[in-house]
Amino acid sequence: MAETQLRVTNLVLPIFVKEGISEPEEISSMPEVFRYPIGDKLIKFVESNVELGIRNVILFGIPSFKDNIASSAYQSDGVAQRAIRLLKEVFGEKLVVMADECTDEYASHGHCGIVKTSGSSYYVDNDESLKVHARIALSQAEAGADVVAPSSMMDGVVGAIREELDKNGYKDTLIMSYSVKYASVFYSPFREAASSAPAFGDRRGYQMDPRNSSEAIKEARMDIQEGADILMVKPAHTYLDVIRLIKTTFPEYPLAAYHVSGEYSMIKAAVQRGWLNERMAVMEITYAIRRAGANLILTYFAPKIAEWLREEDPF
Repeated sequence: MAETQLRVTNLVLPIFVKEGISEPEEISSMPEVFRYPIGDKLIKFVESNVELGIRNVILFGIPSFKDNIASSAYQSDGVAQRAIRLLKEVFGEKLVVMADECTDEYASHGHCGIVKTSGSSYYVDNDESLKVHARIALSQAEAGADVVAPSSMMDGVVGAIREELDKNGYKDTLIMSYSVKYASVFYSPFREAASSAPAFGDRRGYQMDPRNSSEAIKEARMDIQEGADILMVKPAHTYLDVIRLIKTTFPEYPLAAYHVSGEYSMIKAAVQRGWLNERMAVMEITYAIRRAGANLILTYFAPKIAEWLREEDPF
């Protein structure tokens, strides 16, 4: 009699790929989550998840070189581009490869755009940033990404990417936009995982205020008008009301929700202390995200959820 259905096809597995390592590195603030080298170990990890029925992954690259214009983000032999190419060669149509498109992991300053200075202050130049984001997205599409996922929250970024992709013959490459991305404390473990913490300041100037919800409608509508194929709300667990709001307002658009690193780590910490039953907690929260209206759920728990869904009574 359950009203809400959760299937493995609803899951998207985030994967960190890193240059300069030969063995997977566990992320200290995200137990059981690893950074993977490009090669056999990455293939083996993805293969184990494909066997569980997981068909969607999103890649986050960690380069060995950073500069203030994030040039390593759009190189044809960049870490993300090589990982995309490898996974598409090995798994083909069995795997939907999504690529996070941003500058923060690749820029020495850790911001999601091009930083300019004015006297002793700094600012992120939105319009200059669009050129870089479009270039990154094109390089990911050229590498074989099925979906590019701009996460910068720069105004106009979806339109700039759609124009660049279409102009270069990638009209079928989908855009999954981080349309409603809050300036959240729950990204902290990710920033350790991807070495992407801002070197100065914060991202409140271009990400959403956690106190706002109606603004989410405006942000999502702008992305739709610019050509987004899939919308996203991030974080997920702490913004269920916003997920419901966006799904109700734009029911015809697929909606993703990102159960982010801090939300993951809170659960793992409580489980390690014996305060929560991991399976019951994870499944309850994931069903809540699905119940709120998310069609796709980006979650580091995807492998465990896929295993539990194979059982007669996963919840």
